[in-house]
Amino acid sequence: MPDFLLVYILASSRAEAEKIAETLVGEALAGCCNIFDGVRSIYRWQGKVERADECAMIAKTSAEKLEMLMNRVKELHSYECPCIVATPIVAGSEAYLEWLKSEV
Repeated sequence: MPDFLLVYILASSRAEAEKIAETLVGEALAGCCNIFDGVRSIYRWQGKVERADECAMIAKTSAEKLEMLMNRVKELHSYECPCIVATPIVAGSEAYLEWLKSEV
């Protein structure tokens, strides 16, 4: 079974998240993306504590597609330094992972 990843991405709005998700799925860089509204982020940027309402997204992909996925997100994203972090899927439904394999 290939290695699969969950990729956590933050976007400035639901519209931006949907644009990114549709592109990733459409280009077979992700099998599925889940979008979560209502994220409140508090972070340090350029020496100041900032606050922002954002939209989170989780993309499911293969390890071999990660670099292409990250590059595509950077091309589409409005942020200078977007949050794009990946974590391995260590276990899951065999049927789901087979489906994911077929989509990416």
